[in-house]
Amino acid sequence: MKRITKLGAVSALSLIIGASAAFAENIKIAFIDPLSGPFASTGTNGLHQFEFAADYMVNQNGGVLGGTNFEVVGFDNKTSPKESLIQLQVAIDQGIRYIVQGNGSSVALALTDAIEKHNSRNPDSRVLFLNYAAVDPALTNEECNFWHFRFDANADMKMDALTDVMAADESIKNVYIIGQDYSFGKAVADAAVSMLGEKRPDITIVGNELHPIGKVRDFTPYSRKIVASGADAVITGNWGADMLGLGKSIIENGFTGPIYTYYAAGSGITAAFGETGKGVIRLISEGIVNPPPTPEATAFYEAFLAKYPDGNVDQTRIANTIGMLAQAIEAAGTADDVVQVALALEGMEYDSIWGSKVMMRAEDHQAIQNINILAHTDEGVTFPFDGSTFGVVSEATVEMASADIPTTCEMERP
Repeated sequence: MKRITKLGAVSALSLIIGASAAFAENIKIAFIDPLSGPFASTGTNGLHQFEFAADYMVNQNGGVLGGTNFEVVGFDNKTSPKESLIQLQVAIDQGIRYIVQGNGSSVALALTDAIEKHNSRNPDSRVLFLNYAAVDPALTNEECNFWHFRFDANADMKMDALTDVMAADESIKNVYIIGQDYSFGKAVADAAVSMLGEKRPDITIVGNELHPIGKVRDFTPYSRKIVASGADAVITGNWGADMLGLGKSIIENGFTGPIYTYYAAGSGITAAFGETGKGVIRLISEGIVNPPPTPEATAFYEAFLAKYPDGNVDQTRIANTIGMLAQAIEAAGTADDVVQVALALEGMEYDSIWGSKVMMRAEDHQAIQNINILAHTDEGVTFPFDGSTFGVVSEATVEMASADIPTTCEMERP
């Protein structure tokens, strides 16, 4: 019989305690987005949705890998690519291996480049970038890399669905395009011009301009040009305070046609539009909350409101991001080896509670899913936004939108 000396017993006990402590350590996820400045409400609402999804979908169900919880840690990037890189390094230094970000494609482009370089130089501390909302097509085309996964449809995919709907509306003859002056705003404009020209060559683009991001206090000069142009519809990729400021100004200056948007809901925007946005504001979205498509979606939203009575689940892809990460970690059997987690994410099919299957395309790490056109209204709204009576309801759905859209991604794998 093997004898264990007193010293040996103490050493064995120490190993058991050390192993238990390591086992109990949370899997941390760094949320790098604006928590101050003009886009603070957007970032804070996103952080709350990530924290809730991690707790509700993972931690309350026993965690992953037999009992390990997710922990979301907020880092304020002030919507600055430079500050984002600083916060990325802070997160990496804290041992965090999963990065989520979505507000600003210029930030996402900076992060994905920095993460690719870090991972090539530091194979023992590699990280994954889970992009939940930055939709510049370049991120899954010429700027793609193995470490980046996008859980939202890209701008071209959304515009493809939107222009299908617009092309079917024969009352639309003139369109005005306006957006924020950075990579995403330019991508939206380019896609709108190209796709409308292909699907409805009779439509005239009566305006196409960009404005400084986060700096315009009075959108009246822009709005007056839009109204004077004779536009039947407006397309904008604006988000946050820029979306609210532009949309309200356009409506206040007498425009009554549809304003097609990417981000005109939640974070105070829905309540601020209120009655004035009814029949005008449209939203391209990857998920539906009104009416809830599944009992699980209803339960999720009700539990969220119990914790955040004034909050909104206005970014359903956040729950998908958490759910798919948990599924990938379970499939990989590890959270530490991010290469194995990434390989588990590639090609994954995930049954979202929001009524759409999500497929993570392996060749470019772009999520393929349903895309919906939603309308701002107070009719048929189960879950209104911002403590108001208004929300968004589905008007049209393009199933597994742009599943065959080509990619120029040439990905190098480790």
